[in-house]
Amino acid sequence: MAEIVTIDGQSYKQRNPLGVLGLSFITIGIYFFYWYYKVNEEVQRFERDETMSPVRSLMAIIFGWIIIVPPFIAMYNTAKHVRGVEERLSIQPQLEPAIVIVIMLVVSIGNGLYIQEHLNRIWDRAAASGASPAPLPGGPATPAPPMPTPPTS
Repeated sequence: MAEIVTIDGQSYKQRNPLGVLGLSFITIGIYFFYWYYKVNEEVQRFERDETMSPVRSLMAIIFGWIIIVPPFIAMYNTAKHVRGVEERLSIQPQLEPAIVIVIMLVVSIGNGLYIQEHLNRIWDRAAASGASPAPLPGGPATPAPPMPTPPTS
């Protein structure tokens, strides 16, 4: 079963990696698509990164097989985001995006096992420290203070 973890007022799910694999298998892959969307949505909220699009990633996974490459790019990018969070939280060992692609070539729904295990580590570490990761380097800057208005005469 999934356990809900609250970090900075946001809730995240710690899913059983074998449960993700099992539900994906039982539902003939349908749960995998739901899981993939939810994982991207959780990472987007955790990183506060509006450039991530869970819908776009899901569409690349579902419809990208027509031209073969998009699902691999989408899964690689998801793995890079997860690894980036692991790096900022100093979690070892870190997820390897290249391994995600190899798993995807062998068993496409097998990535749920690998990625979810790493996400569970992230949620554990973040819940224990009580804070989200440091802002992304080169990410959205804090707004500058307002300029004083010149005195009027």
